[in-house]
Amino acid sequence: MSQEQPVVLDPTHAAFDTHATPADLGPTHFIGIGGAGMSVLAEMLKSQGVSVDGSDREHSAKTDRLEALGITVEFGQRAENVGDAATVVYSSAIKPDNPEIVAAHEAGRRIVHRSDILALLMNGKQAVTVAGAHGKTTTSSMLAHILVHVGADPSYAIGGSIQGPDGTTLDGGHAGDGSILVAEADESDGSFAKYHPTIAIITNAEADHLDHYGDEAHYRAAFVNHAEHATGHVVICADDKDALAVFEALPREVKARTIVYGTTPEDRLELDGASLVAISSESETAGSGIERLTLELPATVTGTNAVCQSVTLKVPGIHNARNAAAAITAAVLLGVKPADAARAAGSFLGAARRFQIRGTVKQVTVVDDYAHHPTEIAALLDAAHRRYPDSTIRVLFQPHLFSRTKFFAREFAQALAKADDVIVTGIFPAREKQADFPGVGPDTIVEAAQGLKDDSAGDWIQSVEDMCLAAKMMAMRAHHGDVVFTVGAGDITNMDQVLLTALEAHRESCE
Repeated sequence: MSQEQPVVLDPTHAAFDTHATPADLGPTHFIGIGGAGMSVLAEMLKSQGVSVDGSDREHSAKTDRLEALGITVEFGQRAENVGDAATVVYSSAIKPDNPEIVAAHEAGRRIVHRSDILALLMNGKQAVTVAGAHGKTTTSSMLAHILVHVGADPSYAIGGSIQGPDGTTLDGGHAGDGSILVAEADESDGSFAKYHPTIAIITNAEADHLDHYGDEAHYRAAFVNHAEHATGHVVICADDKDALAVFEALPREVKARTIVYGTTPEDRLELDGASLVAISSESETAGSGIERLTLELPATVTGTNAVCQSVTLKVPGIHNARNAAAAITAAVLLGVKPADAARAAGSFLGAARRFQIRGTVKQVTVVDDYAHHPTEIAALLDAAHRRYPDSTIRVLFQPHLFSRTKFFAREFAQALAKADDVIVTGIFPAREKQADFPGVGPDTIVEAAQGLKDDSAGDWIQSVEDMCLAAKMMAMRAHHGDVVFTVGAGDITNMDQVLLTALEAHRESCE
């Protein structure tokens, strides 16, 4: 008797060609349908007439919404949930031994990664992808915000939520009636190689996810490949040396339809047929949180005459000036007037967990941010010092992934050295296991910080495995006028309320 073939889940394998349509899927079942990246895809397929159902571990606001749209959601993952589905969709969080994967495999059903569905939905749309080690959620959110505000009703699939007015949070996914689809292109597992967008934005290409790519050269090559798949324009940042290296590696015919943006002067760039959107007059008044800049949009972007467009943003920092340049450039390429795009960008409050103020107690402000790469943390803390120039900046940092901590410990320490006081908590493992990374922990970063400041590392940075204890410790040593940041891509965001409660209790005990 032949042995059953093992289940192999390969997110880099493309399941469909560029001519496939949602009608080719048949009844489609999503495993983990309530996930941020899955629910919007299910909703988009439903809106295009595909029979969709799914399963998840527990009820959530997203599963409630899906059920309200008429999508059946089963709770608990069991083999029978696959039913008569012709196509079964999984995310990178799903393992080969998942009972629904096993059942679909045994029944010979088509098993595809969520990126295959996103690639399929791009067919026939004006698709814009946003890729990069950092900045992609803010950039894609801002672009979607611009398009919504000019009445385009785009579809969008963004890897996070968006800050709404009055502290509300808006969903990062929407199935619109318009012809435009905006999507975050996740490079972490290589699946973005499947996308063939109309416009490909690359915010940067600084090495990350080396557990998947092995080295910087392979990581950068993946971005070159992604850019080459764009059927229209490539929009890429000139201020990031790695993104610039990606640009320089592009074939000349791709460079001819590439828009380079940034603060780097034109005479320091070899454009080789590409166009430049220059960021000039960038400034932020200390303490204001208002970012101002001018974009010099060439005729190759506007389609008519060159335009100098002033922009005022409510999201601070030079990194957000760059994000805005990419978003506005893409919007103008899609037909939005520069002034309309700039006006809409000016009302954007940011993606959720990006410099998001959670509250102030005893004149101590608590801010939450998703930064989880050294460059992101450095940009965050630079923006923090500009926004709060007279404040002590304290950071509660939860590293994300053992592999990233191992590869970039010194870079993390150098970025965190921009803060006045840092506690590094236990690592958020995500898909990894501590057993595979013996000796890697919060102390890895603290040890890398030795000698970075005049004082010993223990004077400004320490490790505390338990993040709840760390939050309470940070609250006890915060003073009037300080700003405390919770930083990381894991569940450190849950410590915001712990900090605010501890600050309130500490204030009462002192009165």
